[in-house]
Amino acid sequence: MSADVDLWGWRTRLRLARGQTIADVTARIPAIESALGTFRGAVRVYPTRDDKANRCELRVLGTDPHAAAIPWPGPSARSITEPVDLGPFEDAEPCRVSFLRRHALFAGTTGSGKSGGLNALMGTLAACEDVVIWAIDLKKGMELGPWAPCIDRLATTPEEAAALLADAVAILQARAAHLAAAGRRVWEPTRDMPALVITIDEYAELADEAPDAMSDTDSIARLGRAVAVTLVAATQRPTQKAMGQGAVRSQMDTRICFRVRERRDVDLVLGQGMLNAGWNAHTLSAPGKFLVSAPEHTTPRRARAYLVTDDDVARTVAYYGPSRPRLDEVSRDALDPGPATAEPVPWYLKNAPRVPDEPEHPPGSNDGSSLEDVLWDALCDAPEDGADVADLMQATGMRRSTVYKYLAQLAGQGRAIQVGWGRWHAATEDGDHGE
Repeated sequence: MSADVDLWGWRTRLRLARGQTIADVTARIPAIESALGTFRGAVRVYPTRDDKANRCELRVLGTDPHAAAIPWPGPSARSITEPVDLGPFEDAEPCRVSFLRRHALFAGTTGSGKSGGLNALMGTLAACEDVVIWAIDLKKGMELGPWAPCIDRLATTPEEAAALLADAVAILQARAAHLAAAGRRVWEPTRDMPALVITIDEYAELADEAPDAMSDTDSIARLGRAVAVTLVAATQRPTQKAMGQGAVRSQMDTRICFRVRERRDVDLVLGQGMLNAGWNAHTLSAPGKFLVSAPEHTTPRRARAYLVTDDDVARTVAYYGPSRPRLDEVSRDALDPGPATAEPVPWYLKNAPRVPDEPEHPPGSNDGSSLEDVLWDALCDAPEDGADVADLMQATGMRRSTVYKYLAQLAGQGRAIQVGWGRWHAATEDGDHGE
């Protein structure tokens, strides 16, 4: 019917023979690639915008726009009410996904880049002023630990995970009662009344190691939407055992599928019949490539998740960590006081050296020999536009992540401020720059 050439290849709209549908074309993609002489995985088939059953759009790539990793540009939203940009589609349009009042699943086999997609989400949630983040990482915090300064509560053992989920159920019940008493139907997130997002890395491990807690995830999945308590589950083992826990799988409105090992896993992650409809997640050819099924994404368009580096994480937690919101009064009152819910020492600081509450030497003094003193002196001597983190690394001999750790502590004490991206300065008692 028509054809167009673009930067990456060409596309054409086809009118099919009577009785044929887009499923017939999708099933013949390998033969079409062979006939056109393209590289494997070059052909895409989409429904047309008019949604006619006897039409489709065929896209043929000359080069792969997602061949190389795509650096993360930084947080894409400052509120949970805004969609999160996880990475670009093949036409460079950003893949924006809403997570407000939607449970989400990130799934993919080992090495598929699932963690990269989860980090892109965490980076934006860290910048949102109306979200409290809880997390479960049963790999001893190996995946989500670097985000700990922005995480209100991190569980790294099955016992901690069970307690966290039980408290989440108590919160959603208290919020529901509060809404009912106020004659309201939904919880509208603000900084004073934030949403609660619970991120679970490797959901299959939770099902194996804390099976008694799965009933709580079931309750959160069924009842959490209206009160803005959201589950985000990630797994590299999308087996029936792991994914078939009661209401959890059926309540996942947003499903982000990275490469899976077998064709049958496509339907397991994205839903029955999705493979035959062209959602070929088993053919994704590089880490970070994914397909997203959500209310605003109903066609199998390929995207690639941004690459979030360790330095990106360190900069983000140092900038946003000191100003993260706390749970609202309704939610805090719902938690019984005691060891399970008492405010613990932050996970990421349990074994870390602490910056003293008061400097051992007057600001600007170089008499001390500790690295903390050297860092403080460098901040006090910084120019008006602040000292670059690279300069602080050189002055102290610390690694970048260690510098950011100390900066986050100093910022939390009100002794250091960030005057620009990656640039810091000592702060006086009134919050202005020190001399």
